[in-house]
Amino acid sequence: MPKSSNQKQKILWLMQMLLTQSDEGHPLTMTQIIGGLEQRGISAERKSVYADLEALRQFGLDIVQTKTRTTGYYIGAREFELPELKLLVDSVQSSKFITEKKTLALIRKIEGLASVYDAQLLQRQVYVRGRVKSMNESVYYNVDKISGAITADRRLHFHYFEYTVRKERRLRHGGREYEISPFALMWDNENYYMLGWDEAAGQLKHYRVDKMLGISTLPRLRQGKSAFAGLDMSSYSSKVFGMFTGTEQTVELRFAAELAGAVIDRFGKDVVLCPSADEQSFLVSLDVEVSPQFCAWLFAFGTKVEVMAPVSLRGEMRARAQSVAALYAPPAP
Repeated sequence: MPKSSNQKQKILWLMQMLLTQSDEGHPLTMTQIIGGLEQRGISAERKSVYADLEALRQFGLDIVQTKTRTTGYYIGAREFELPELKLLVDSVQSSKFITEKKTLALIRKIEGLASVYDAQLLQRQVYVRGRVKSMNESVYYNVDKISGAITADRRLHFHYFEYTVRKERRLRHGGREYEISPFALMWDNENYYMLGWDEAAGQLKHYRVDKMLGISTLPRLRQGKSAFAGLDMSSYSSKVFGMFTGTEQTVELRFAAELAGAVIDRFGKDVVLCPSADEQSFLVSLDVEVSPQFCAWLFAFGTKVEVMAPVSLRGEMRARAQSVAALYAPPAP
């Protein structure tokens, strides 16, 4: 049989056919393989296809031959198994910081890692439209710029915005650019944050990545390295609530016993719980950054948690409770 002009591409098309059109439930027969190659203008004999299949096996492709009445071939172990791809799809579609447009584009790329049959199963997992998503399309690339600046040990320039009641962006800092030394990217409450050193304030601060605009890298080296070096990142995220910084304090709390799971979920299994004699409650001592968000976290448990120390935090909780109660007080007769 005369060779076609694009014969050199035969093994590449064969590999693509196996990766995209075969799986355990859909093996490709030799007739289907030869027919698929012919559709691409490539003539092939069984003997040459057998040789190509063996070459692909030696290359590392897990090509499985069926042992049923009809001989077929499919890809067994893949770089990503279907359950792993489902996890990736779920992670992308649930990420608020990725826009709807970028979410759909990423999921299409993830589907390309599976066979066309498994890709249909992934598509059934997609529920993106109508979800709360970032409206800042550049956030996807902001992460890359921030990571690049951290690697290059350089500062960043950017604008930072907030939304008005008219749903319009309003630049903070009087519209002036921020100059921050980036040190880490953090994930909290479904949002991406950059942890960076603010030289003017002399402290580490958090910035929502989806609210950063016009990021550019400066030639100047980062500052605040000693402050970041003294930070234990493994425990830092458990101390900060909602990415609101505050004053770090050691607090003692008494929780109802039924909230042990909630405390462990938030602070990890290493947290020490001291049960009461009747085991109806437990005490826990924690190092946290006391902020309005931390107080809000405590209030969410109502009367099932009590601040035991310090006295100043008890007073702050009481003042906050009184101000909220005053807001809902019945009108004077």
